[in-house]
Amino acid sequence: MTRRSAADGAAKTPSARPNDPSGSSGPSGTHRGRAPHVLNPWIRRWSGGGDARIRLICLPHAGGGAGFYRPWAALLPDEVELLAVQYPGREDRFDDPPTDSMDELVTALADVLPPLLGRPYALFGHSMGSAVAWELAHELAARGAPPPRRLFVSGRAAPGTAASGTVHRRGDEELCAALRRMGGTSADVLDDPELRSMVLDVVRNDFRLVETHRPAVRPPLDCPVHLLTGSEDPGTSQRPGRDRTAGWADLTTAPVEVRTFPGGHFYLTPRRREVVATVLRRMDPSLSPVGHARPGAR
Repeated sequence: MTRRSAADGAAKTPSARPNDPSGSSGPSGTHRGRAPHVLNPWIRRWSGGGDARIRLICLPHAGGGAGFYRPWAALLPDEVELLAVQYPGREDRFDDPPTDSMDELVTALADVLPPLLGRPYALFGHSMGSAVAWELAHELAARGAPPPRRLFVSGRAAPGTAASGTVHRRGDEELCAALRRMGGTSADVLDDPELRSMVLDVVRNDFRLVETHRPAVRPPLDCPVHLLTGSEDPGTSQRPGRDRTAGWADLTTAPVEVRTFPGGHFYLTPRRREVVATVLRRMDPSLSPVGHARPGAR
């Protein structure tokens, strides 16, 4: 197996290129296809555009790519444009060198996002993506960009409240075992030596970015924060005497809300429709999911 063919197998999502004809556009320029529209090296559009009035910008977990959010497109109404961040080193950016630090990652995103912030938007991050979304909201504010209407943080404790992790320092077998426990990574990938090697390289670098990052002391944000978590996720489990919003409530002057779903760290995969419904209602009470998820996606 070649490195490229192995990468395609690990990605499990079509390679996307600007103006890729494998995507499709609906009325008023609405995009909704199997391949995303590439807006720039960092941003993929899975649905919406045209007359969409709200943008939902999603940031993936460690080892994840923009393709993780593709199934959401089938559930979103045309009023919502679904954008997903594509970190380097995976999927259609497999050949791009990985990011060296959280600051470098956030700076790169803040450089390309302002032209897309002309309409109301929300940030949604899962796990590592939650940390990136929080840092990104601060960086955009520092640059005078419009703030997000909502910040959705999923599967992660508040920045600065968790002990420094050492997952990125573990050997391949330990790291692989950790991924199996968390879920979210195909067993077929982890069982294939070549695919596993490439996936672990990406995951290890992502964990390093998060685990070595030390958040700066900043004034709180002024947008509502919504914490979504799995009931059995050890990373956000409730501590005695403290609720799950502890930590996040100190990082914004606006309200903080928590929603707990049955499941573990990747609760949002089997509970996809419920998660999307929650996000839509918080962005605009008039919005609700539409259609049906694709086969195999709930």
